Amino acid sequence: MTIAENVAEIRRRIAVAAARGGRGAEEIALVAATKMNDAARVRAVVAAGVDACGENRVQELLEKHEQGAYAGAPLHFIGHLQSNKVKYIVGVADLIQSVDSEPLLRRIDKRAEALGITQDILLEVNIGGEMAKSGVAPEALDELLTAAAGCGHLRVRGLMAIPPISEKSDGNHAYFCRMRELFVDIGRKKYDNVTMDFLSMGMSGDFEDAIECGANMVRVGSSIFGARPYAQR
Repeated sequence: MTIAENVAEIRRRIAVAAARGGRGAEEIALVAATKMNDAARVRAVVAAGVDACGENRVQELLEKHEQGAYAGAPLHFIGHLQSNKVKYIVGVADLIQSVDSEPLLRRIDKRAEALGITQDILLEVNIGGEMAKSGVAPEALDELLTAAAGCGHLRVRGLMAIPPISEKSDGNHAYFCRMRELFVDIGRKKYDNVTMDFLSMGMSGDFEDAIECGANMVRVGSSIFGARPYAQR
């Protein structure tokens, strides 16, 4: 199948999952995870009508951005962001989905101030408590939100999570539901400089379950582009 046909099939599955959760397909944003796909394939996915492109690696993002690969779609950074790479991403990515510490918040805010912009971000939550993964612990989220409220040049737009790997499509159901609870609870508390617009969770293997649990943004890569080269070895 072509990239366009794959996007159409993902849209169909999103619509079915959204309906099961009592929502419309138009409420779910589809982010194409474009890691290890060249500029031509990224242009094809933009033409197919995805809502945004998401990159994991700073250097790859910069190279494809210079080639105009993302023209026509918002650009998200969805990978782990090191402090020394902040200067390359702020003002280039429309949304940074992976902010997980106060020092990173401060660095982003300072860079955005220097550029005279407001940078939209999501806070990444380590919902599975995995030592090898980035993300703020759920119990430390309040402290991070309080810090974000004092940053004048960034805006928290929601939460992102990457639950533990599961062999079952519904294996992360409990984690997704817990993220939804956090999302709703934060929205009720009305922090300054924080709006709970996006709950980004769910990838190729489990995005339907994530949607049923409340996700309104999913990050899909291999189901659109096929297996990445490192998975084919």
